[in-house]
Amino acid sequence: MALLGIKKFNDKVLSKRAKKIRRIDDKIVQLARDMAETMKSGRGVGLAANQVGVMKRIIVMEADFKNQRVLALINPKIVRRSRKKEIDKEGCLSFPDIYIDIKRSRKIKVKAKNIKGENVVVETEGLMARVIQHEIDHLNGIVFYKRLGLIKRILFKKKYLK
Repeated sequence: MALLGIKKFNDKVLSKRAKKIRRIDDKIVQLARDMAETMKSGRGVGLAANQVGVMKRIIVMEADFKNQRVLALINPKIVRRSRKKEIDKEGCLSFPDIYIDIKRSRKIKVKAKNIKGENVVVETEGLMARVIQHEIDHLNGIVFYKRLGLIKRILFKKKYLK
């Protein structure tokens, strides 16, 4: 396994949409493993492929903190969101040491493939739902501060993105 370089906030790759994975081969499986190692090394709870400069629709995330189990989702798609929203602090490995309040759906249902190529459905809430939404945003070229309202987004950019 290898540690991958995490792209920082000013890298243009973070604003680009990742491409669908057509075939799950050994390279994709290795990418998932390397992303998991990189995420853990950075003390993150989720990571999208474009954060390491790979424009493919794959995310990894902590699925079980107690047992150190990581979940990889390939071509994840949110198929249902709860109307109930929650505001909570979010950080991002591409924006080190920055935490902001972001409003997200409390519960979601996601369809994806795992690294074996099997169809999976994940229905979750709370932190795991927040992480998946955050990472899918990355795959769509949306960084978390863009979820802020206009005024807060301007203030954020002025403070952090000089």
